[in-house]
Amino acid sequence: MNFKNANELLALCQQEGCSISEIMRRRECVLGETTVETVTRRMTRVLEIMRQSATIPLEHPVRSMGGLIGGEAKRLTAHAAQKEDICGPVLQKAITYAMAVLEVNASMGLIVAAPTAGSSGVVPGLLLALQEIFHISDERLIDGLFNAGAIGYLAMRNATVAGAVGGCQAEVGVAAAMAASAAVELMGGEPEQCLSAASTVLMNMLGLVCDPVGGLVEYPCQNRNAAGVANALIAAEIALSGVWQLIPFDEMLSAMYRVGRRIPAELRETALGGCATAPSACQRCGCCP
Repeated sequence: MNFKNANELLALCQQEGCSISEIMRRRECVLGETTVETVTRRMTRVLEIMRQSATIPLEHPVRSMGGLIGGEAKRLTAHAAQKEDICGPVLQKAITYAMAVLEVNASMGLIVAAPTAGSSGVVPGLLLALQEIFHISDERLIDGLFNAGAIGYLAMRNATVAGAVGGCQAEVGVAAAMAASAAVELMGGEPEQCLSAASTVLMNMLGLVCDPVGGLVEYPCQNRNAAGVANALIAAEIALSGVWQLIPFDEMLSAMYRVGRRIPAELRETALGGCATAPSACQRCGCCP
């Protein structure tokens, strides 16, 4: 069960005749020398934390430690209530939940790093939105989280999820790849389609820099989580329609890693370039490189 790359993961799915989520669940049991009940209980707790962090700010906005964000999720909720949203129900709810999680994270609340704190809104944002619109059970949503975990594991093993190493393509990009793969499985897709969607996300977000204003994981991080959700939804829709990705996930992951290592240090979480050096950003946070 200890697959090292996407090809090995797919081979296991075919050999065992099961989903990515089931392979990942079995892997956790084998490597952790524990039971299915135990790993499922732990993932249930993950889902509980994700749901709390995605929904609390909708009623009770929280201001970030740096003061750059806070209240955005509630504004999006009010906008949708007036029937003025243009994204459609899944995407509207997904971006609202994703931005809510970033509010909680930036105010030192409890979140699930999926795969990082700065990208923690993407996976819960999309999965909770799908659950609400398509009436998906918590049990199935937990399957989706195991699926997402497999994609995150592959990224951490074979590339990076750190903005300081690979830019925001490695943080929000991988989070969106995780969400896209999970969404495909939840909507009835096959393992090959899951990995195709994950690859498409990395392709679409290739080269995204990490440039936090004031060095804080607040802005533009919150907006990029919303963008990551949109990318994940697009990639999932493409894969579910039967459109195949030319470049396999393993190859796209390698490409992402190579691009990330070539991004200048100023654009890898140092706050020395990009949005972080815009005059308005410098004025707002009181610092300039």
